[in-house]
Amino acid sequence: MAAVRIREAEEGDCGDVLRLIRELAEYEKLSEQVTISEEGLRADGFGENPFYHCLVAEILPAPGDPQGPRIVGYGLYCFVYSTWKGRNIYLEDIYVMPEYRGQGIGSKIIKKVAEVALDQGCSQFRLAVLEWNKRAIDLYKALGTRDLTQEEGWHAFRFEGEAMEKLAGR
Repeated sequence: MAAVRIREAEEGDCGDVLRLIRELAEYEKLSEQVTISEEGLRADGFGENPFYHCLVAEILPAPGDPQGPRIVGYGLYCFVYSTWKGRNIYLEDIYVMPEYRGQGIGSKIIKKVAEVALDQGCSQFRLAVLEWNKRAIDLYKALGTRDLTQEEGWHAFRFEGEAMEKLAGR
């Protein structure tokens, strides 16, 4: 197995991150929902007050390999606040290219997000997963997560587009 490094994304990684976002959306059968651009990722993640943070999984080249490091996965997260528990971290996306799955890369990304959460004083690490993605659900459970839909009956909702405009009175 090749050496893998999990590191904070840099502004120059936005093209690779966008490629992986599109791959994830295709895997989730939701490609039509991706409207973000490389420029949008740059502006939102690398300005003075970033809206998100991102880790990338990079395969390091073997000695003598002419190809440089390759980004094969990412974890995109942000900080949120719980009125009951205080600081939280929310993992919006985690993705590893199919040919690199089963090598522990996803677990390494999740563990790094947990480290960031603890370093920032977060009491909870939240994420969501599509109900059909059994492989991901099994991984998260194996790592110690709780299924809040099953245990507490939580449902996720989202306002967007016209509904959000109407709600805001615009």
